[in-house]
Amino acid sequence: MPLRKWLEQSTPLAGVPRAHRLGLTTESWQACAADAAAGGGQLLAMWADVSAEVTMFAAIATDADVLVLALELPSTTSTYPSLAELFPAAARMQRATADLSGPRARDFDHRPWLRHGAWPADYLPLARPQERPQAAEPVADHYNFVRVSGDGVHEIPVGPVHAGIIEPGHFRFSVVGEKVLKLEARLGYVHKGIERRFTELRAVEGQRLAARVSGDSAVAYSWAYCQALEGIAQTEVPARAAWLRALSLEGERIANHLGDLGALGNDAGFAFALAQFSRLKEQWLRALEAALGQRYLLDFVVPGGVADNVDAAGLANLAACGTNIAAQAAGLRRILDEHAGVRDRFAGAGTVSPELAARLGLCGLAGRASGRARDLRVDLPCRPYDELPVQKIVRNEGDVAARVAVRFDELQESLKLVERLCRELPAGPFRAAFADAAGAGMGIGLVEGWRGPVFIALTIAPDGAIRRCHPHDPSWQNWPVLEHAIIGNIVPDFPLINKSFNLSYSGVDL
Repeated sequence: MPLRKWLEQSTPLAGVPRAHRLGLTTESWQACAADAAAGGGQLLAMWADVSAEVTMFAAIATDADVLVLALELPSTTSTYPSLAELFPAAARMQRATADLSGPRARDFDHRPWLRHGAWPADYLPLARPQERPQAAEPVADHYNFVRVSGDGVHEIPVGPVHAGIIEPGHFRFSVVGEKVLKLEARLGYVHKGIERRFTELRAVEGQRLAARVSGDSAVAYSWAYCQALEGIAQTEVPARAAWLRALSLEGERIANHLGDLGALGNDAGFAFALAQFSRLKEQWLRALEAALGQRYLLDFVVPGGVADNVDAAGLANLAACGTNIAAQAAGLRRILDEHAGVRDRFAGAGTVSPELAARLGLCGLAGRASGRARDLRVDLPCRPYDELPVQKIVRNEGDVAARVAVRFDELQESLKLVERLCRELPAGPFRAAFADAAGAGMGIGLVEGWRGPVFIALTIAPDGAIRRCHPHDPSWQNWPVLEHAIIGNIVPDFPLINKSFNLSYSGVDL
């Protein structure tokens, strides 16, 4: 059936413009997803809500709409048709859902993803929030990594504890000599209980927790949360507040790109880049703090608008800092482009072809470096991006060099946007009044963070409490693609290739 026929059967959903909810049966669940995939749809997230009825959800972005598929199930022990053959990234989302909520996909991979033996196998943290598992000594469960056999093949286990101050993740390399034949990652070692914690909060408090799902994307998460909440409450955000949100989002994007460009140069053996981009990032963070009140904007976006206003002096200082960084970054780019050693390490490393990127659903910055021309600021713009001409940055080479080039171009584009946002910021209030119990129901939020699409599904009870909140990081889609990107490369190139994606551990360890 054409996708428009499915859309005709759907009902509007609060939050994101052109969002729809479509109730399906077990028979039509997979058929609808197949039609969406055939039309170029991108899987955004999968989750279950077992707070009342048991419902399995899948959110899919099409060219102009967001369609949330809803499948009611008899119980938490029910099974449902897997979407992994249509959207490969669904496999781990389905496994995480089984660990937390119970419903299990009918596919071949039933290995636990989040549990790690930390709670009893029959305990479902999101299905029985009033209960607590009995205290017991955690037992490390046996995890069957996919094995590669053959002459000269051996395994290199890396992690979950790493040499750097980073979150834990286990990487199992199958290699011949130094060439990688296969990589399999296992994450979820520090399960934080974020989705459970949401159910203990009032809806008007939830943006603070959302901002801390993955700290490098604080603005994207808190904005997506507030977008869902404001949609449910039918609250109109003032124009000045919307522009300040965009200013903070682009500020977050700039800080992350500056940090990554320095780290990528360092991983290629060019410490000069790390020193220079670290200097620029520090300048930018100080300017953000002076203008918006925080270096990392964990509490800037709030229901109804933003936490505080910004004065003309702060705007002028931020714009001037951005102009200075744009000029210096352009000069540093020429240095990196002309450095033979850096070029040799970047070019051809960790290549993801456009065909593979489309098949696996690679998204965000990494996707745009592999020909995936998707950017929510352009494709599904929320205010004020519908008034701002954002240039979509796309490359087709798909290697580390392409991902670095996209970062450089997006850095310059964001700095231009910051200059315009500071110069044309509308007058008026920076926040709308927002009641504690301003509405009930379900809404979704969707914002293009620096890494890619950040998604929030929020359900609020009539008394203003959060019944269910599912935050979703684009790293869910991109971690499996990293496993393909390293194939055929040598083991010492993994840190460089890994950093070129710079995926979130925290964002997939809820």
